[in-house]
Amino acid sequence: MNSSFKFRKFKNIFFMSLFALSSLFVLIPLFLIFKYVFMMGATSLNFDFFTQLPMPVGEDGGGMKHAIWGTLTMVGIAASVAVPLGLFCGIYLSEFDKSPLANALRFCIDLLTGVPSIVIGIFAYILVVVPFKSFSALAGSFALGIIILPILTRSTEEILKLVPAHMKEAALALGMPRWKVIYYIVVRSNLSALITGMMLALSRAAGETAPLLFTAFGTRFLSFDLQSPMASLPVQIYTYAISPFDDWQRQAWAGAFVLIILVLGLNLLSRCLINYKAIIDFFKKGSP
Repeated sequence: MNSSFKFRKFKNIFFMSLFALSSLFVLIPLFLIFKYVFMMGATSLNFDFFTQLPMPVGEDGGGMKHAIWGTLTMVGIAASVAVPLGLFCGIYLSEFDKSPLANALRFCIDLLTGVPSIVIGIFAYILVVVPFKSFSALAGSFALGIIILPILTRSTEEILKLVPAHMKEAALALGMPRWKVIYYIVVRSNLSALITGMMLALSRAAGETAPLLFTAFGTRFLSFDLQSPMASLPVQIYTYAISPFDDWQRQAWAGAFVLIILVLGLNLLSRCLINYKAIIDFFKKGSP
């Protein structure tokens, strides 16, 4: 009995150590990327980067004010359409997964997930840019919305499938309508995970370059017209990174750092909004 207990304890320690080591290997590339971008980009940041437009070719200085605004604008427009649609599609696939429509929709979503982003950019170019004969922020938002939709739909479906069936059955047995069961039992109990999935989809869209090259294209000026070309951080970073000018390459690293901080900030903000009551209680307990 004693030897059997020691063997089980050894197996437990061995597999726990193996899981911890695997987690460490997963986190190492993330920390290395963040460290390198921080070292290269944080030292290149200054106030002008956020408040100034690009300088003419060959002149030092300037910033990416127009690109930051363009990224926030296009991702915001794309999210306003794709997020509700993706959430509703994910809820439908989770709750009515045996219907023929759900099977067809799931198949299409899986195909759309595997489509390269550059192909989505070409599709948006043909569908939006060519008929209107102009690159535009709306075309860029359309392409980003297509990228957001399958990621959010599949993550929503998988998250909601984790809700135990007996919880939904109990609520239905108590006489709750189906829509209330979906809203109060299924959705609200997984709100934090759903917002995390939404942030993942938005982060993916915010870092895309190829679709925006075919749709929004880019400009050196601050634009508020949604029907004209608009700059974005990924495209501006790409343009500056391949340039032969040292100052532009420096600003490319700064832009990459800002893009990472933007994505990280969105995730932290979502966590704070979901757990704001716990955060308030924590500070109340710590205050005299």
